[in-house]
Amino acid sequence: MRSPDLAADYVRRARARLAAVDALYGCESWADVVRESQEVVELALKGLLRAVGIDPPRIHDVSEVLTAERERFPKAIQRDLDTLAAGSRTLRRDRELAFYGAEDLTPSGFYTQDDATSAREIARRTVAAVEPHVGRGD
Repeated sequence: MRSPDLAADYVRRARARLAAVDALYGCESWADVVRESQEVVELALKGLLRAVGIDPPRIHDVSEVLTAERERFPKAIQRDLDTLAAGSRTLRRDRELAFYGAEDLTPSGFYTQDDATSAREIARRTVAAVEPHVGRGD
């Protein structure tokens, strides 16, 4: 079932969260940039799935759905699906670690500016790729 309003809302919220990512980046909170970037990507990609009539699974990484349902997407974005899926997988790996850490890992001491820069760029590229196919929900 297509849900264009919900799809557009996901992407609008992903775009708004980019501002939060930038604010966290400005505070040099690298682990939080990584975590929030993952959420941006998740929202944007779930908006894309909804836009083509796929009810997104309640998981954080939808990369397998993107690649399995490739033919359901507009041709113009099909060429980007592998890159979008790779970004989703990459950031999903760090989702919990960036937020909670581990007994032997403190997120603020583990994540670097390079990690944050990479995550933020994945988030920005994902939203930019998805927006034309979903809308901004404005």
